[in-house]
Amino acid sequence: MTYPLEPDANEMHRLVDEAMQRIVAHIESLPTQPAINVDGATEYARTLIEPLPREGQPFESLLDFLFNDAIPRSFNAAGPGYLAYVPGGGLFHSAVADLIANAVNRYIGVCAAAPALVQLESNVVRWFCEILGFPGTAGGVLTSGGSLANFTAVVTARRAMLPDDFLRGTLYCSNQIHHSFQKAASLAGFPIANIRELPVDDRYRIRIDALQDAIARDRADGWTPFLVAGSAGTTPTGAVDDLAEMARVAREERLWFHVDGAYGALFMLTERGQTVLRGIEEADSVILDPHKTLFLPFGTGAVLVRDAHALRRAHSSHADYLPDMQEEDGLVDFCEISPELSRDFRGLRVWLPLKLFGIEPFRQQLDEKLDLIAIALAELRKIEGIEIVAEPQLTILAFRLVRPGLSTEQLNDLNRDLLARITARKRVMLTPAILDGVFVIRIAISSHRTHRDRVEMAMEDIRAEVLRYE
Repeated sequence: MTYPLEPDANEMHRLVDEAMQRIVAHIESLPTQPAINVDGATEYARTLIEPLPREGQPFESLLDFLFNDAIPRSFNAAGPGYLAYVPGGGLFHSAVADLIANAVNRYIGVCAAAPALVQLESNVVRWFCEILGFPGTAGGVLTSGGSLANFTAVVTARRAMLPDDFLRGTLYCSNQIHHSFQKAASLAGFPIANIRELPVDDRYRIRIDALQDAIARDRADGWTPFLVAGSAGTTPTGAVDDLAEMARVAREERLWFHVDGAYGALFMLTERGQTVLRGIEEADSVILDPHKTLFLPFGTGAVLVRDAHALRRAHSSHADYLPDMQEEDGLVDFCEISPELSRDFRGLRVWLPLKLFGIEPFRQQLDEKLDLIAIALAELRKIEGIEIVAEPQLTILAFRLVRPGLSTEQLNDLNRDLLARITARKRVMLTPAILDGVFVIRIAISSHRTHRDRVEMAMEDIRAEVLRYE
């Protein structure tokens, strides 16, 4: 009897070598690949529907299908021209770490199963706490992304601040916060009506006066305000709320202060970021997406909590078939501080590149992105008819083309068309946002592969397409 699921050494080398040939070619070609290539992709996807395969196919033909047909029909999110949404990078060294982690396949949901590997991931969490300026009492856990991190934080806050009958609890955020916060609150059991989405100022930051008024009004009406969420970089404009003022209000009103820092919090590595993000160190919980501004592969998020014990009080459970859990402060069982029991060893994809390079290259990359968005802003201001709707606070800006005599709807249509024309050139991909009914075009820079040459390409394409409307 043969055992094809247990390849020998030669076969393992062959599989990895065959894959690596295509992976290296793919990564080397990223700068010349289209920034977006989804024309007809949905129709093509439908042709791939098939029943359960009964027999195998050659590995080489499967790789050819992936790299020649399936992968190219997508957003080139790992490429330098991806200035859409909030880009990630897909650091290659983290891909190597994932190969190691998946190959050794160690279980780290409980400390007893792999203490050394659990400690490596715990170190990563401590490093993140250090970057944010959190105290030694802080802790956290890596997640699949910001959505699960937000959910974990809201559940932790609910258990820390409210009784079991929590349906009078109210949560506060701006109308610009990422939708995963409202979704997290809903999944945590709160009716949508309990979430107060508050207006913003002319820089798209939550209005502190509106926050204070809403809290006072709810208390007078018999509600229990318990959580306020700030944004450290919104998706539409990259706006950073006045976190120091929000922290003050939270202290005075005895609220849990949560910060969605999925995009922006890691700019704390830079001096400019520390100025913009002042007050984030006072939060009770912060979420991060290292797959954005630490350039790691998608599926790498984190939630950090000022009081690590709060995570355990919210998530701890018991089963007779589980080993004994850790009681010492220096050790952790990830299943005791998060919703997950089974999970991958995702910490290695952070630990390996940080140990390999140290933090300085990451800091330099983030500083470069701050420089690049400043260049983009300066160049956009030189184009006649371009209005800067939201200046960058970190590395996202929003703009639109205006022409005299056009209504808001006509201007919206004009900018939809402009965005489509820019993107159709396929050198850069930009995405839109709607701000108070106004359609704007966003530039978001955060990939480690995006440098000045690509920003200059973006400006060339914008200038060329704007001229069509003369």
